[in-house]
Amino acid sequence: MSDKLRVGVIGATGMVGQRFVTLLAEHPWFELTAAAASSRSAGLTYAAAVANRWMMSTPLPRQAAELTVLNAANVAEVGSQVDFVFCAVDMEKAATRELEDSYARAGIPVVSNNSAHRGTPDVPMLMPEINPEHLDVIPVQQRRLGTRRGFVVVKPNCSIQSYVPALHALREFGPTEVLACTYQAISGSGKTFATWPEMVDNVIPYIAGEEAKSEQEPLKIWGQVVGDSILPASEPLITTQCIRVPVSDGHLAAVFVNFAKKPSREEILARWAAFQGEPQRLQLPSAPEPFIRYMEAPDRPQTRLDRDYGNGMGISVGRLREDSLFDYKFVCLSHNTLRGAAGGAVLNAELLAAKGYFA
Repeated sequence: MSDKLRVGVIGATGMVGQRFVTLLAEHPWFELTAAAASSRSAGLTYAAAVANRWMMSTPLPRQAAELTVLNAANVAEVGSQVDFVFCAVDMEKAATRELEDSYARAGIPVVSNNSAHRGTPDVPMLMPEINPEHLDVIPVQQRRLGTRRGFVVVKPNCSIQSYVPALHALREFGPTEVLACTYQAISGSGKTFATWPEMVDNVIPYIAGEEAKSEQEPLKIWGQVVGDSILPASEPLITTQCIRVPVSDGHLAAVFVNFAKKPSREEILARWAAFQGEPQRLQLPSAPEPFIRYMEAPDRPQTRLDRDYGNGMGISVGRLREDSLFDYKFVCLSHNTLRGAAGGAVLNAELLAAKGYFA
């Protein structure tokens, strides 16, 4: 047995769960020791559980294939085999909250990809380059749950991963109003073109619940820990449109922004180029360097060409220019199942490990 931290994936058979499995296969700090799913898959080998529905472009890792799938509801059994878990279940929000809290109460830290706890005031919704200080609220959560070691940390919605970092790097200029139109890949719904043929040659101008998340979640990320909770920021005012487009992976955002103190174009580019967060300073294994890259070509970033920048963990920005109604407009791109889902959660876990939260 290695000296790596032992990790479980709850919801391991779904698309995001499969992405976790691939990311953990060669991870320098973490070792996959438990794969858990619903009772339908429990007792099967992982290879048998995902047979005919493996959705990743890379082969199923051999170590994962041989694991026996556990019942995610059996907290004690899963917990006995891990130091912490990633959660990527496909359940109703109330049931997801209950499951994640049950692991935390049992002393098992939970790093979640799910949305169930994003609005919980004492649960950090972490984008580690932006709000690592929100981890300070974990002791409050632990007192509420009655646990000394367990806790829940969540990552934000995939739709905001591209434009929130670009705006955060410009916070000193006081963004006041933001319009963001996101063009989101079908993998964001857990599907492929094979399983969703209706998306071929089609655009759907509606994603249930996505616009509310895109408008509200950045404010919690930019909020402050006050007393026993994270108090969301009051600015900027954000409005969004979220559109499903026929690409496999990668969320593109067209962003328009007004500032209290309008910067020059050169100041914006300088802030993006210089921006570093805690993951870059700590040299975490999954941290892209640089985090934000600006592309000068007028037709970049492009989803197919640029979504894998920084192993899918970096943010690509382009087409910065002044606007007739807003101060500036630009385009951002992020990989939705890497930075926006499993990869973002793995980076959260790396930060937690580096700061001793899994001790």
